[in-house]
Amino acid sequence: METTQVKPEAGVPAPAAAVQFKPPKKKRKWVKRLVILAVIAGVAALLLNRCMSAGTQLATGLYLTETATVRDMTVSVSGTGPIEPIHSYRATTLVSGEVLEAPFEEGQTVNKGDLLFRIDAKDVENNIQQLQLSLRSAQLNLDDLLKRQSDGRKDLEIQSNAGGVITTLYVEQGDTIAAGTAVADVLDREHMKLTVPFQSADAAGFFEGQSAVITVDGTLDTLGGTVDSIAATDQVGPGGALVRQVTLLVDNPGALSENSRGTASIGGIACASGNTFTYAASKQIIAKASGELESLSVKEGDRVYDGQVIGRIEEADMDAQIKGARIQVENAQLSLQNAMDRLEDYTITSTISGTVIEKNVEAGDNVGGTANANSASAYMAVIYDLSALTFDVRIDELDINKIRVGQKVEITADALDGERFTGTVDKVNINGTTAGGVTTYQVTVLVDGVPEALKPGMNISAEILVEHVGQVLTVPVDAVKRGNEVLVALPGCLDENGNVADLTAVETRQVTLGRNDENYIEVVDGLKEGEVILIENQASNMMAMMMGMG
Repeated sequence: METTQVKPEAGVPAPAAAVQFKPPKKKRKWVKRLVILAVIAGVAALLLNRCMSAGTQLATGLYLTETATVRDMTVSVSGTGPIEPIHSYRATTLVSGEVLEAPFEEGQTVNKGDLLFRIDAKDVENNIQQLQLSLRSAQLNLDDLLKRQSDGRKDLEIQSNAGGVITTLYVEQGDTIAAGTAVADVLDREHMKLTVPFQSADAAGFFEGQSAVITVDGTLDTLGGTVDSIAATDQVGPGGALVRQVTLLVDNPGALSENSRGTASIGGIACASGNTFTYAASKQIIAKASGELESLSVKEGDRVYDGQVIGRIEEADMDAQIKGARIQVENAQLSLQNAMDRLEDYTITSTISGTVIEKNVEAGDNVGGTANANSASAYMAVIYDLSALTFDVRIDELDINKIRVGQKVEITADALDGERFTGTVDKVNINGTTAGGVTTYQVTVLVDGVPEALKPGMNISAEILVEHVGQVLTVPVDAVKRGNEVLVALPGCLDENGNVADLTAVETRQVTLGRNDENYIEVVDGLKEGEVILIENQASNMMAMMMGMG
């Protein structure tokens, strides 16, 4: 194939020569890349090896080692608190006034019941006198109402004042009557009375109940009778003679009336003159109270006996008045008692025997309200019973069931370095106090003896000796995980220095636990003496966390 070349015209660029495309030859670049990859892999391996070595060292540093050891264990529970006297009394007052007496001084020993302060109580004493008068008046008013009610109840009963027959009835049941109203007439026709004069000298020898012979005028009938009464004084009879009236009682045979006359003789001695017979009883029954006639049990012609109840008047309502009077008495009694109680507040006595620690009020000072401005304390006086010392500690709910009254206590004081004291659990309060989700209980400890070095207010630490367990196999409390598991080092786990070298040579083992103190816990089963266990190193946790995040 021929190729013809054409020269370009002047001023016109010549066209590019036609060039045939040939693909370039491939260079062997994969060898270079392989070398690069090999170098990178080597570097990565080196870095990884170093990281893994550091991680292994870090991981082994997360654990500390401890040996299961037999030790003498005493279970104790600890607590802290301030020393206090066995008893204390801080005198205060609820009243106001001038202090008249304060017969004691600081440092002095006082006995229970001794006078500490006496405060002027004239106003209260005057008030008590007024209240006593008010109580007396209220009681008299109540007594009067009760008497009126009692008397009124007796007067409500309508009683016959004689034995005989109801001849006239003036009222009916349901009537409203007033006191003094005539209710009925009673006439005793079965018995007659004859009152005749006897010579005074003769009558002096008569006696009531003595037999007499009565003669009825006009019939000459004689009747037996008795002396009913003898007049106490003499009278002047016919002819100027002294006579005495004698009343005789005789049964009416039926013919006698108030128109009949008669004479009598007693012991054979005849009367000075005769007289007219009268019925033995002729009386009118009178109502003694006012009100509605509630009941009436007789009618005209009925026979009644002396004292028989024939009717009743409805009782007037006095209960409301009496109830009000009782309330007045009770209120007066209460007011008086309150005043008497307040009077006791003006005399302040010691409630304990002990030593006066503070005296802040003197005779002549005013107390109560703002009057305490003269004193250096809110308390008038402070008294300590230093015959024994005590303190309270708060015990966690997990330990309170271990505490018993009588357990021994070891005591140390922050202010007395190196000195140790002993005590005994005196009280266990089962009323718990909860704060922050934790409940604690107050335990009171009584210090043995009265150590002079211990002073009220000193802070102490106490170890309550719950139980002396003796020689037992133990491990640290921190070594036991949830589920009563421990990490046991197997052969190869530790290096020649006793440090953790291989975490794969570790066994998680479940153990049976017993008693514990604050640091160690008894292992009853699952471990042998001398076996090494691993405990998490809390100081390395942060670095382990950082490695884990990396």
